[in-house]
Amino acid sequence: MRWHAFEQPGPTLNDKVFRIRWLMVLVLCAIAGVGIAMLYSAAGGKMEPWAIRQLLRFLVALGILLLVAVSDIRLWLRLAYPIYLASLVLLVVVDFAGIIGMGAQRWIDLGFISLQPSEVMKIALVLALARYFHAMASEDVARPWRLVLPVLMVLAPVGLVLKQPDLGTAMMLLIGAAAMFFAAGVRLWMFIAVGLAGLATLPLAWQTLHDYQRKRVLTFLDPETDPLGSGYHILQSKIALGSGGLFGKGYLQGTQSHLNFLPEKQTDFIFTMLAEEFGLVGSLGMLTLYAIVLAYCLAISISARSQFGRLLALGITCTFFLYVFINMAMVMGMIPVVGIPLPLVSYGGTAIVSLMLGFGLVMCVYVHRDVMISRHATGE
Repeated sequence: MRWHAFEQPGPTLNDKVFRIRWLMVLVLCAIAGVGIAMLYSAAGGKMEPWAIRQLLRFLVALGILLLVAVSDIRLWLRLAYPIYLASLVLLVVVDFAGIIGMGAQRWIDLGFISLQPSEVMKIALVLALARYFHAMASEDVARPWRLVLPVLMVLAPVGLVLKQPDLGTAMMLLIGAAAMFFAAGVRLWMFIAVGLAGLATLPLAWQTLHDYQRKRVLTFLDPETDPLGSGYHILQSKIALGSGGLFGKGYLQGTQSHLNFLPEKQTDFIFTMLAEEFGLVGSLGMLTLYAIVLAYCLAISISARSQFGRLLALGITCTFFLYVFINMAMVMGMIPVVGIPLPLVSYGGTAIVSLMLGFGLVMCVYVHRDVMISRHATGE
């Protein structure tokens, strides 16, 4: 198969390097730097075991971002479906040979790294949907039967992720896919119909939840019903958030985290530790950095002339937003605890690499923003 992807020659390598939004790269480095500093604090002022590993992973991920940014965007158009299928296979492998951690079977042990396929799928699904809708004419999007395949493409990984079980990631996949469907031009009445159907199945969905998942929902509604059990995490998180005040207790001075009252301080609840040590001012500073990245990504998606580029950048932007929103809402008690890391800050290998790959794709869209990509392919 030969793809007639470009209507005109693409930019040269020098042009690509020049077009990279280096300020956005600098902001991403700043966010990761905050994460490394907080992991250093979480370990009691030591680089081991988390900070040094996070630093090395970020440097590798930064290299991946730059390589992807200067790569040919038609390469990702070609690889979209193979990457999606490979990620789907990895999710199936997790079900049979995955390792269990924190009560869930989500990782594959590769020896040198533990791979979490659900994190890879967040990017792979965006790629696959962007390619599918790119190849469709606008009038075809209005035909319900043309949406059967992309809906199945979404439901397959969602079902496998729910089986792990990982409700938070499953919700991220669903919401991110819904945003892409909307951006592709799917009619509003279809979303309303699906929403009503979803509400009708809530009683059945409640019955299919695991006991700990039901307990998390009930704890969210009233954490003090079990303050030493299921409500412990969120109560300690709120205490730490409130104790930070306006300017915080100071770096390395957080009592809730350093006295080990705060659970999972290096992963899911790292924002709570940041708020305790740097207060409201530090928290708003962190939010500002995230807002800058989101603004850059949204502007890039708008500037792209191709449907593939627009949807790809928008899908990555939505995924990044969901990471930030769900984690911060979770630690503040606005939603149930679902185990979503704070992007580029929480400790974790697969999440940071997959996210930086996603940002590399967004940058690749910007580098090729003026390039028109044909919807059609011809075989030879």
